[in-house]
Amino acid sequence: MSVNLQKGQKVELRKNNGGSLRRVMVGLGWDEVKQRRGFFAPKPEDIDCDASAFLCVDGHLRGVQDVVYFGNLTHQCGAVRHMGDNLTGAGEGDDEQILVDLSSLPDQFDKLVFVVNIYQAKQRKQHFGMVENAFIRICDAETNQELCKYNLSENYDNMTAMVFGELYRYKGEWKFSAIGQPTQDNSVGELANRFV
Repeated sequence: MSVNLQKGQKVELRKNNGGSLRRVMVGLGWDEVKQRRGFFAPKPEDIDCDASAFLCVDGHLRGVQDVVYFGNLTHQCGAVRHMGDNLTGAGEGDDEQILVDLSSLPDQFDKLVFVVNIYQAKQRKQHFGMVENAFIRICDAETNQELCKYNLSENYDNMTAMVFGELYRYKGEWKFSAIGQPTQDNSVGELANRFV
């Protein structure tokens, strides 16, 4: 049964039968808030949220090679794969997915941080206050069983990026922490600098 997490809550990730997880799917989703506009007003640009994963060693990002995002879909170790860029957030369910093969992830990586930023947010005058129903969820990739979900429900006006959560090793087991920390970073690069 899936656990609905609160901000700051941590949960150990295990299979429903109690066994260790080998592969997980991290799904991120959001919807654009429906806005009223005048009859002759131009159609606003779609909000393009981009999900990324930072592979950390001793809790820190070592370089651009350890960032998995729309411009680098597969980590060089092959254990972390971004399933593709969604430019609008349209549709039901996950908008972007990142697959993580925990069993083949090199031991040096002790933390994976999952972030989302709005592409060209400042230039397009967009922010997370214009987004609703945002969530991150973790599923057992082998059974498609949802293990936990974290819904972002706070007001994020003027925030352009978000540290959603992190997977981290603790005493040989993987845990997930729901973070939900908004930032005003304008790119995945600016977000990444927080973890160097």
